[in-house]
Amino acid sequence: MDLIPLEFEAFDRRIAGVSGDRNVERLHRGTRWAEGPVYVPAGRYLVWSDIPNDRMLRWDEMTGRVGPFRRPAGYVNGNTLDREGRLVSCEHGARRVTRTEHDGSLTVLADRWRGKRLNSPNDVVVRSDGSVWFTDPPYGILSDYEGHRAEQEIDGCHVYRVDPRTGEVSVVADDFARPNGLAFSLDERLLYVADTERRHVRVFEVTDGGALTGGEVFAEHEGEGSYDGMRLDETGRVWAAVGPAIHAYHPDGTLLGRLLLPESASNLVFGGPKHNRVFITATTSLYSIMLSVRGAEPVWARR
Repeated sequence: MDLIPLEFEAFDRRIAGVSGDRNVERLHRGTRWAEGPVYVPAGRYLVWSDIPNDRMLRWDEMTGRVGPFRRPAGYVNGNTLDREGRLVSCEHGARRVTRTEHDGSLTVLADRWRGKRLNSPNDVVVRSDGSVWFTDPPYGILSDYEGHRAEQEIDGCHVYRVDPRTGEVSVVADDFARPNGLAFSLDERLLYVADTERRHVRVFEVTDGGALTGGEVFAEHEGEGSYDGMRLDETGRVWAAVGPAIHAYHPDGTLLGRLLLPESASNLVFGGPKHNRVFITATTSLYSIMLSVRGAEPVWARR
């Protein structure tokens, strides 16, 4: 484990109450493009993806050791847990969203829309009603680096919802260039979605029927890098991976501050026994930092 002196830039006094470690820990190094961190509380471990190497890795919180979780892994990108603590993953390779059952078997949740193969599902979240929401840019079919080169069958890159009762896959937003990370607000009435190509995050209202309305720009970035994965903390602040940094936004869209990293970040997740340890995937490495603020209540903890 390496300790990297903390570099945090504060832009707004409303971030002053957040404190924590004076160093960022590098827990592992050796991936080609790290992505999709998910903390599994039942086993106190973290799983994340190394997309080009077609593997998933596992960091054990009790021992600090890193070992293989799954290989081959279908060029998995984003991961999350559902209400029963099962792993839900976006596979670039097979162009599908899957759920890992408690016995280790895989259930396909989505691989087509209107008979056409998905592009390459990227990131995924589960709402407390059991619906599964995911983004579908073409990164996994553009070349053989993050999947398998293939023709795009769907005319566009959309945001989708999988109905928890019928399993129907429907488009909920179809005006994105490259939809990427996504996260629900604390009350799940808002959905934040990053558009990597357009370098902004949009926010939608979620209707009682599971549709989206609105879609105004929530945040924009003109510096190095663009938006990728996102998570919320317990106050509703949005924490987003943006180039070599993690940006923290107030719910009103104000950039409060940013945590600087040695390399480009892809995603993050809150974990640990108190849900106040932030794990960050960034190119070759897995990082972590413990903060004074907890992450938003995960879907498996909601009743």
